[in-house]
Amino acid sequence: MVQDLVIERQRLVQQDGTAGDLGVPAGTPPGSPIGPWERLDRGCVDITALNPPPSPGEVFRYFQTLPLPQLPTRQQPPGNALVGLPVIFFTDGPTTQTFTLDIRGFTVDITATATGFTWHTGDGTDLTTTTPGAPYPRHTISHDYATGTYTAALTTTWTATFSVDGGITAPVPGSTTTDGTPVTFAVLQARPVLTNPFD
Repeated sequence: MVQDLVIERQRLVQQDGTAGDLGVPAGTPPGSPIGPWERLDRGCVDITALNPPPSPGEVFRYFQTLPLPQLPTRQQPPGNALVGLPVIFFTDGPTTQTFTLDIRGFTVDITATATGFTWHTGDGTDLTTTTPGAPYPRHTISHDYATGTYTAALTTTWTATFSVDGGITAPVPGSTTTDGTPVTFAVLQARPVLTNPFD
């Protein structure tokens, strides 16, 4: 970045009441400007260093304010569950999102990725994974419950990379989290009932 600068000066009244060869009115206090401005020089100056590209720490502050997805909690079976039948958890929201920001005149691309998933099961247990899970039969996240009503929720941890003006990609230091909408369900106890098939 280059800026056109004009350098000028103006004389000041000295402690002894003089200002070079200029006449100084009586009683003018020292330090007062006197006489016209004089042009000394004019030229172009490279001021790039005065506006450096955004630092990783500065990008992180912006990253924390991005509207990242609040991934929903999905469970199987949908609705109520049964004791002895594990509840399967997964999420089907977007796990990668790219944002383009203007930071002090620089174009900054931030790519956020969901890298951690904490499933709050509602019975005091937290399940932490690095994948969003999947529905049956490819499920990887499940939990056994006793009889009762539970509210489960998902906290997603996001990390990111960034580039400035299309340059090299670098990691954003630190991470941030989002909380998805919780789901409430009942876990019921199934009881066998003998029936006469001939009735």
